[in-house]
Amino acid sequence: MSEEILINVTPHETRVAVLENGVLHEVYIERTRRRGLVGNIYKGKVSRVLPGMQAAFIDIGLERTGFLHAADIVKTFEEFEAEAVADTMAAEAKETSISTLLAEGQEIMVQVVKDPLGTKGARLTKRISIPSRYLVFIPERDILGVSQRIADEEERQRLRQIILGYHEATRQLTVAAGNRLVFYETTAFRHALDNGGFIVRTAAEGVPAEDIHKDMAFLYKLWKSTDARIRGAKAPAIVYEDLPLVLRTMRDFVHGEVEQIRIDSRETCARVRRFATNFVPELLERIEYYPGERPILDLYSVEDEIHKALNRKVQLKSGGHLVVDQTEAMTTIDVNTGAFVGHRNLEETIYKTNLEAAQTIARQLRLRNLGGIIIIDFIDMQEEEHRHQVLRALARHIEGDHAKPSMSELTSLGLVQLTRKRTRESLEHILCESCATCQGRGTIKTVETVCYEIFREILREVRQFDAKKLLIVAAQSVVDMLLDEESTGVAELEQFIGRPISFQVEPVYSQEQYDIVLL
Repeated sequence: MSEEILINVTPHETRVAVLENGVLHEVYIERTRRRGLVGNIYKGKVSRVLPGMQAAFIDIGLERTGFLHAADIVKTFEEFEAEAVADTMAAEAKETSISTLLAEGQEIMVQVVKDPLGTKGARLTKRISIPSRYLVFIPERDILGVSQRIADEEERQRLRQIILGYHEATRQLTVAAGNRLVFYETTAFRHALDNGGFIVRTAAEGVPAEDIHKDMAFLYKLWKSTDARIRGAKAPAIVYEDLPLVLRTMRDFVHGEVEQIRIDSRETCARVRRFATNFVPELLERIEYYPGERPILDLYSVEDEIHKALNRKVQLKSGGHLVVDQTEAMTTIDVNTGAFVGHRNLEETIYKTNLEAAQTIARQLRLRNLGGIIIIDFIDMQEEEHRHQVLRALARHIEGDHAKPSMSELTSLGLVQLTRKRTRESLEHILCESCATCQGRGTIKTVETVCYEIFREILREVRQFDAKKLLIVAAQSVVDMLLDEESTGVAELEQFIGRPISFQVEPVYSQEQYDIVLL
């Protein structure tokens, strides 16, 4: 599989498109006026403690306070997958009241793990971490872990020894073997990691010790300057800001399978080259400036794909289609055969549609950046083997997803449940807003419904206020119905209230908008 990254830079926004075999799979958008907050570290102040929710609201200087749960204070190692330790800490989290951990007015260091979404403030954690190209630095924690994606045990041991060798630790280390996260509890380990712990990232596989040591030195220096800002800052204040999107792309998403990185801004391209020279010199030859007259995201029809990703309906090549509905609680995906009639029998038609849908769904999850709970309603299949094949196909296609979705078996109702990590807003939330006419409902009242509302409102108005006549201001479609199909009803209403009613079209009004003016 070959990958290519296209980067479009304008003064107002940066867009990054990740293509696999020429097909758009992911798009990241960062606007100058509204940069993402994930990874930023703040010195905040506890504004409210909620014992009933085991959580607190933290003022970090944003429009809405951030949300900090007790588990993000106590369960120190859970995210690093040390099961035994995590279980112990989970028990502690349940037993320890948030009131004993935090007090209103207290200053606290927190990091954003989820951007504000909708009406919710940022999700925060007290477990600070700072990533670089090969490592994740964990301040003030003497822990050492290696990414599970590095399967070779010899390579895992080599990387552990590289980290420990930074301070030339000489004591015999007791190493807990296994492919999960490993903790070292010896004196030499504490000496080697006296400034903080590390998680070795997948990108470090096969990398020389010298390059990893450079990363360690960079992270130590970065944390030292951040710590100095922490001590001098007055809450609420930001003390560390993550890299902009272009450089985060180089740090987090560029790997050996990326064949080309094309950037349409000469200045940004030079900046990326400088970054690559210091951190990923092996990628320098793959970075190129794109001077073409044709917009870079028009290549491979990327712009068209972004527009399609905002539609509810996703067409399948076979003629079937998906219907994607994103709500605050969850996202639902319905699979339909549509125009696909197959060639053999109904069961075979349904099976082929579901197989194609599984591949498309995996791509749409990444492209639309859908997170949280996702419910997939595949077309009902009678054969057990077909159901297993579709589930296996879906599991295979979501393996390459950076957000690491987890999948359940088919429920008794024939639904598949997915959960996908949500840290940033979905593509729809970034590019769209609720319809001013329907207020996000997806439907509007019929003209007939609005006409009858007007009749009821007229009766209320004339009972409360004295007026010689009434003027109805409404949309063209509403006025047309009142003067045509409902003209008899209007005449009867005029006779009943004893006052004349006139009408005026307001072109800017939506179908649901109207005013009743008493004259």
